[in-house]
Amino acid sequence: MKGACILMSVRKNINDNNKRIKKLKLSMILGYTLIIVLIIIFISTMTIRKTDTVLKSKVSFMTSALNVQMKMNINSYLSKMETTGTLIFASEELYKYDATAENLDEYEMLNTEKSISDTLFNLCIIENFVDFGIVYSNNHIVGKVSNGTTELFGDNLYKDLSASINRQRTHDGWSTGYKDNFKRIYYVKRVNENAILVTSFYTTELESVFEHPGGIGDITIRLVEGNDVIIYSSQEDETGKFLPDDINSRISDNLSGTIIDNEYLITANSCGDNWKVICSVPTEIILKEKNEVQIYIVIVGIITTLIAVSLTILLSLKISNPVNNMVTVLDEKAHFDLLTGILNKRSYEEYVENVMKNAGKSEKYALILLDVDNFKGVNDTLGHEYGDKVLANIGDILRSLFRKEDFKGRIGGDEFSVFLNLASVSDDEYIGFTKKKCEQLCKAFHNNYTGD
Repeated sequence: MKGACILMSVRKNINDNNKRIKKLKLSMILGYTLIIVLIIIFISTMTIRKTDTVLKSKVSFMTSALNVQMKMNINSYLSKMETTGTLIFASEELYKYDATAENLDEYEMLNTEKSISDTLFNLCIIENFVDFGIVYSNNHIVGKVSNGTTELFGDNLYKDLSASINRQRTHDGWSTGYKDNFKRIYYVKRVNENAILVTSFYTTELESVFEHPGGIGDITIRLVEGNDVIIYSSQEDETGKFLPDDINSRISDNLSGTIIDNEYLITANSCGDNWKVICSVPTEIILKEKNEVQIYIVIVGIITTLIAVSLTILLSLKISNPVNNMVTVLDEKAHFDLLTGILNKRSYEEYVENVMKNAGKSEKYALILLDVDNFKGVNDTLGHEYGDKVLANIGDILRSLFRKEDFKGRIGGDEFSVFLNLASVSDDEYIGFTKKKCEQLCKAFHNNYTGD
């Protein structure tokens, strides 16, 4: 079997060169991969830091802008209510009539109050009012005042509603939370010495006022009285309660600005009748969005790394494969006869000589020499191209008849040799085995090259 082992050395140089190229290719891939990973880590870190700053700034700006918008919305809404209320002064009959006056003619009183009621009704339908009527100091009502309001205030209807007039210049005011009832918000305006205009709307109407387009998750919007009682909250269960301490402790009574710390981002703006619009977002919500952005950046970084590494591997293959193939071809040219595909003269002699030097006394080998008859005549009559086909066919015949452990070589123009390894053949049979191989070889030649 020494012959078979030594035959494998034909590929040794090729394998060694391939290994060196593979090591070089691996080094290139690892080097480029490391550089790319470091670059992507650096870019991702810088991007995350920048994103953190930009995100906080963006959320702070959005919250502040939203708060300003909510302030404008509530001021506009309240202003519409007040403007509607001032329309009663367009009719002298409305603001001069006094239902508490003595010696009023009953017929005239009915006609006047019917006319006032009709006017008030026409004004009432301008907005979605619950109450829109005039209450006199004797609790007499003209216009629309709901049962809910009369039941809530009872005999103190005029007295307690008049107490909500806190703006001396315009003689009006806003109030809610009477007897802890925050279902309605009241606007009261002095009509004359003994009469007040009472208008109201449901607190739930503020949902449309404080509706925001989104973009900030879990934001809480509150409308708060001067005594820190919540008039309206996007969290319904907070209405009528005091502003939570963790929010109240972060803002002052007259604050109009933005606060951000580890727990909250808060914006506040004063509005209306000493009320405040307060928007708050837990900082952890902002951090959650930041973490989502970070995860996205990391995923993009990983995908970019994989793409870059894949391109590096592809580039390495593009560079190394032609080199590898060229080295393989050169090695094969150095050891093999290109025309026949078997060992060339130099390699064949080296391998045979190496086997013979290292052969033991018990090892058996045989050497077959071939000299093709009339080959010169083939070249002369049929041409060298046909002669090359004959030589290539001889190589095919030798490979088909002899085993892998037998050396097959072209040692001249039309001379060939086979070095048989007889290790697997018994002492009594190796001569016969060799003779049989020669007969098979001659037969193969006769079968391929007869007649023309």
